[in-house]
Amino acid sequence: MKPRLALVLGDPSGIGPELVAKLLSDPEVISRAEILLIGDQPVFEMGQKIAGASIPVQVVSDIAQARFDQGRPVFLALSTIDPAEIVLGQASAASGRAALESLKVALRLAREGRVGGICYASLNKHNLHLAGMSLASELDFFSQELGHRGPAGEVNVLGRLWTTRVTSHVPLGRVPALLTVPSVLAAIDLAHHTLIAAGFERPRVAVVGLNPHAGESGDCGREEIEVIGPAVERARAQGIEAEGPFAADTVFLRARDGLFDAVVTMYHDQGQIAMKLLGFEKGVTVAGGLEVPITTPAHGTAFDLAGQGRAEVSALREAFFLACRMIETRARLGAPE
Repeated sequence: MKPRLALVLGDPSGIGPELVAKLLSDPEVISRAEILLIGDQPVFEMGQKIAGASIPVQVVSDIAQARFDQGRPVFLALSTIDPAEIVLGQASAASGRAALESLKVALRLAREGRVGGICYASLNKHNLHLAGMSLASELDFFSQELGHRGPAGEVNVLGRLWTTRVTSHVPLGRVPALLTVPSVLAAIDLAHHTLIAAGFERPRVAVVGLNPHAGESGDCGREEIEVIGPAVERARAQGIEAEGPFAADTVFLRARDGLFDAVVTMYHDQGQIAMKLLGFEKGVTVAGGLEVPITTPAHGTAFDLAGQGRAEVSALREAFFLACRMIETRARLGAPE
């Protein structure tokens, strides 16, 4: 049985609608899953025009009307934005509101078991905040809408290499104080269980140090000895195949060569610079720790490219296929612990 996936158009002012049209022009994509496309018809029509595509869909106003046996996507048509309010390449509360409302529908359907997972085209966080989202990130929004009470975190994926981090969008000066044995252990645990949910049997997790050369045995910082190393040992005691702390400037070379499946970093740019250099155009972000597989391209809304037909679809394609695999893995393994 094919996975059933909600595919959301993303921010109407960016490249999302164009990318979705390009994605659905691929017969391999159409045949891979039962696709429920969620958004406004005029927005999708705009995306098709920009992409030079024409996608046959079954348009419904209620999921109860959906027929997934017809070999084409089902379009759940919403009314979240007046087309006159869409200005390509410009921030607006209207576009943020449209993205939030579409995601709310997808999350409700996932919560009800109507879809097995969600893949969404890029969002613009500034637009979401203009639209009234008071939460710090879309991950917090997902957790709220799903009623998720446990830990959750952003996981980045490039091919078979995954990475997550202990701290994220915080000033660099605050990072050392936020590194504790429990916080580092939680990031290792998140990486391990997210990879299990993606089909890895025994993920190999590398953990980096905070300081140059992983602290040089204490000569260049004590965090590796007092915090990160003990967290790795506790993870190993729990049955997680974790190693480290490693020097951040070389561990990604080892991971690239297949020695590790995931890398846990201490702060945002330790991992993001490496991953984006290795393959920015194919990176995927996974909302790790949630009960529902949720994926998106790692790139943003690219306002500078919106409306030009030049946006590259590779990352959304990777996100789509990864979401399908994660839905199938979750069905095979049952709900996560």
